[in-house]
Amino acid sequence: MTRLIVAAGGGGDAVAAAMLDAALYGDDASRTVILTYAWDRLLIDPLPGPRGPQNFTGLEPFTPAVWRVPAQARPVAPAGSTLPRLAAELPQTLALIDPSHGAEGVTRQLEELVDHLQPESIDLLDVGGDVLARGDEPTLKSPLADAMTLAACCQVNAPVRLLIAGPGLDGELPLDDMRGLLGPVVRTLTARDVETVSPVLEWHPSEATGMLAATARGVRGTCEVRDAGLPIPLTDEGPTIHEVDLDEALSRNQLARAIMTTATLEEVEALSREVCGFSEIDYERNKALWLKELRPVQLDAESVLPQLDQFEAEARSRGVTHTTFRRLTEALNLDGTQREALRQLLISSRPEQYAAPLWRITEAPE
Repeated sequence: MTRLIVAAGGGGDAVAAAMLDAALYGDDASRTVILTYAWDRLLIDPLPGPRGPQNFTGLEPFTPAVWRVPAQARPVAPAGSTLPRLAAELPQTLALIDPSHGAEGVTRQLEELVDHLQPESIDLLDVGGDVLARGDEPTLKSPLADAMTLAACCQVNAPVRLLIAGPGLDGELPLDDMRGLLGPVVRTLTARDVETVSPVLEWHPSEATGMLAATARGVRGTCEVRDAGLPIPLTDEGPTIHEVDLDEALSRNQLARAIMTTATLEEVEALSREVCGFSEIDYERNKALWLKELRPVQLDAESVLPQLDQFEAEARSRGVTHTTFRRLTEALNLDGTQREALRQLLISSRPEQYAAPLWRITEAPE
């Protein structure tokens, strides 16, 4: 028998799914299939929106509508994806969600996978909890992927358990707004639960999953994320995993209800603009144009560390104790391809500030 975990977001939620698998089930991880998007945003993938099977070589057929992502798979340039590397480093099997045929297509993929695997359990996992958004929240940034997986899981003829890991950590839905929806805590992640994905966290850019792991390791404070510098509280609630009623989530999520019969991603986007007032892929399209104008900057300690000092001084004044390497990359006006080089430079220069996988903002010098 196998287990199926549907990762509501992209590769970051897939990493969290591997943590969840280790924490809740603990035995042979090769029995678990993680169904996830190839949607790594612009830090990894210069193309806006999610990737489909046509954007990869080396995928293996799982069912007529579902493809397995093996370690030897590769994105077709110029597309980028973390999934092949995740497949190489995680013990679970990764399968690709193709959103190009809308929620109907994702439902069909899920139904085929359930029929093929006959899994003993199906978990829908969302890090942060924006799957519980109504759609009109001013802090909501990325509802599409969550809405499609929620719509599909509510239509498949099999019991699905909805789990929210690290409520509030994605910065999209305030914790206070979802407290009444959160069910029992099924697990509070510990440092031991994070061990299985520790090597992945060294390179994967997901901020929410990075903070989930950091809080499981005991990190507390305020973490600044994204290009906008959003402050995220790192509290004892951070490493918790809650069960939530799937039907209640659907009744709350206006976008998920609206897209249930969509047959194309374009339909989903149009309904997102109608329900939420925007499409996150439009935001990625606009940002991709802006990023094309950025020219890579030479990375060296002499130029970067003074800029870092200035950023940290300003961050301290905002009450920030930690930040992510994605935030640092964008705050220092670097492009996404330089994130890993920046990370290596900072860790080698100031190793005492590395609170894996976050960067600790030190106290002001006396």
